[in-house]
Order: sequence, then structure tokens, then C-alpha cells
Amino acid sequence: MNLLTVKPEKIIYTDVNEIDSGITQKVDKEYDRIAKFYDLALLILPFWKTWISKVVPFVRGKRVLEVSFGNGYLMTQYAEGDLEIYGIDCNKRMLEIASRKLTLKSINANLSLADVEKLPYPDQSFDTVINTMSFSEYHNGDKAMSEMKRVLKKGGTLLMIDFDYPACRNLVGYWIVKIREKMGDIIKDVNGLLKKHGFDYSDIPIGGYGSVHFFIARKR
Repeated sequence: MNLLTVKPEKIIYTDVNEIDSGITQKVDKEYDRIAKFYDLALLILPFWKTWISKVVPFVRGKRVLEVSFGNGYLMTQYAEGDLEIYGIDCNKRMLEIASRKLTLKSINANLSLADVEKLPYPDQSFDTVINTMSFSEYHNGDKAMSEMKRVLKKGGTLLMIDFDYPACRNLVGYWIVKIREKMGDIIKDVNGLLKKHGFDYSDIPIGGYGSVHFFIARKR
């Protein structure tokens, strides 16, 4: 065994049974606290923008839903033409910030305050669903995945970027994921969930020594 590679048995995902059921409210309060500094944080951490912008060339169709849009930065990167953009976020302050940002850039988007585990849209509403750097904050990943699949049209595309253990199990990427978990992230087996929900998908490492994954998934 290479000393720079962790053993397979050390790849352990967060036990949600040990997570406080109030995690959603805790995360919401944390975003209330950091909302006004979010743009500054993205300037300090430019690689974050580079990571999430990887989804832009893969946006397909006319109707797009971004789940947990944060400050709206990513929307400003793919908004063009007659694209119908929808977005939900659970944090009121982020919604206000994103709304102002999009208005300043003359971008029309239908933004709502909502929960990913209960999306306020009919079945098969969207050609593309986007979810970046937020799946690891959801308490019930299975329910969140189910809802994103539900609102996606048949043949539609789910674009996800988030932390997961590196496929090659390299030590640096492994510890990046463990540190994220210590900071409060709920590390999920995204590959397992995509398979469970019947997606055809690719898993592409895009940063963080393989700890940042870009999942391109198609609903059958």
C-alpha cells in the first residue's frame, strides 16, 4: 500500500443518524452571518468560482433550475438568450443578495425561498438542474436527490459539484474531505445516490486533489 494512499476501509461517509436534526436551521443561521461577506470570500478563494463555473458549458435546454444558488454568481455566468431561469435557496438573505445582483445585471430569474427536500415545482419541469457546493449541507441527501430527479425532465441533465473522497484515495484529498466534515459538512456517497436513483452519469475530479467532483448525470 502506497503511504500516500488511504486504505479502502477508511472511506467512511457521515452517519446522518449522528447529525442533529436541527442542522438545516444551523446552516441557515450561519449563512445569515456570512451573507454580506460572501462576495469577498469568493474573491479570496478564486478557485471556488473556477470549480462551480465548470457547469456552464453543460447547461442544456430552455428551462433551468439552480438549487441553493447562494449569492447568484453562477446564474450570472450562464444566463443568456431566452433561457428561463429558476432558483431556490433556503436562506432569505442570500435570496435578497442574489436578487439585487441579478437586477443590476438585468437578468430575469424566478427566485424562491424553498427547501430542496420539497421543491415547489411540478414533475418534469426542467431541462437542467444545477447544484453546486451545497449537497454536503443537506441533512437528507436521498430526499434531496429524489426531488431534483422528480422535477427534471426525462433525458434532462443534473449538474452537481461537491466534495467527496478522491477515487484514487490519495492522502491529501482524503484529508480535505475529512476537514470539511469536521467543519460541519455531511459527506455523502454521491455516486451511490446517483446509481440508486437511476441516473446515467460521469464523475469528473476537478480540484482539491480529487476531493472536488463534477457529476454530470442524465435522467433516463
